[in-house]
Amino acid sequence: MQFGRYFEEFEVGATYRHWPGKTVTEYDDHLFCLLTMNHHPLHLDANYAGSSTDFGRNVVVGNYIYSLLLGMSVPDVSGKAIANLEVESLRHLAPTFHGDTIYGETTVLSTTESRSKADRGVVQVETRGHNQDGTLVCVFRRKVLVPRRVYGETHGGEQPGRPEPVGSEVRSRSV
Repeated sequence: MQFGRYFEEFEVGATYRHWPGKTVTEYDDHLFCLLTMNHHPLHLDANYAGSSTDFGRNVVVGNYIYSLLLGMSVPDVSGKAIANLEVESLRHLAPTFHGDTIYGETTVLSTTESRSKADRGVVQVETRGHNQDGTLVCVFRRKVLVPRRVYGETHGGEQPGRPEPVGSEVRSRSV
């Protein structure tokens, strides 16, 4: 199974549809809010959200949706990345509610060879997140520093850092 891509594998205009989607639960939203100390009642207080906002219910915190889409894109886009260089833009276009399912896709906008190191390049991508109805909820653009294949070959191959099993006997487990 492929995890990320080398610089040579990116083609401008290619779109990767990330799979599977993720249904956002109240637990996901509240845990993210609590971990990041975002205690806005729009996200945590159903009574407040129901009686004092235009939405009439809790709205999922936008940074969770961004983080979810970023994570969805890793196997297709940045799984081999050396570094995430920049988030150029981030737009939340529609609210996400508990129970919505988010699907993501990423399009390659440009590829630029590194001027200082021949074993890498910069890939600019745009990731879009839609809910189960097809409504566009979040869009962001970022630049990722990605290795060329030669970098991967000199730094451990497809699974760098994975240790070899110790011992000569193969162990199997009955199912």
